[in-house]
Amino acid sequence: MALTKQKRRIRIKNRIRSKISGTAEVPRMSVFRSNKQIYVQLINDITGQTILSVGSTEKELAEGDKINKAEQAKKVGKKLAEKALEKGIKQVVFDRNGYLYHGRIKSLADAARENGLKI
Repeated sequence: MALTKQKRRIRIKNRIRSKISGTAEVPRMSVFRSNKQIYVQLINDITGQTILSVGSTEKELAEGDKINKAEQAKKVGKKLAEKALEKGIKQVVFDRNGYLYHGRIKSLADAARENGLKI
């Protein structure tokens, strides 16, 4: 029986989540990407609360010229790093959510690193 792409991603996601967890000091950076947008959250798994979130649909990120999705992900990563540093968060645990570390996911993580967030 062949697995669909979605079921395969969910299996990978569950395997990753069994090994990582976020705290208030070192939250989990969870990424979700749809066909057109990308979203990222910093999550404290002990209390089950989202500390902060950034998405490509936010007003200052969404307006402007038409850019490709990798550039969009870089903007989101930069904005996330800025917001996290404002809240005093310097280090996170990266949760790629079952997606391959390639393309938009890699662009987002690299941009967050370049702007001062330790992954």
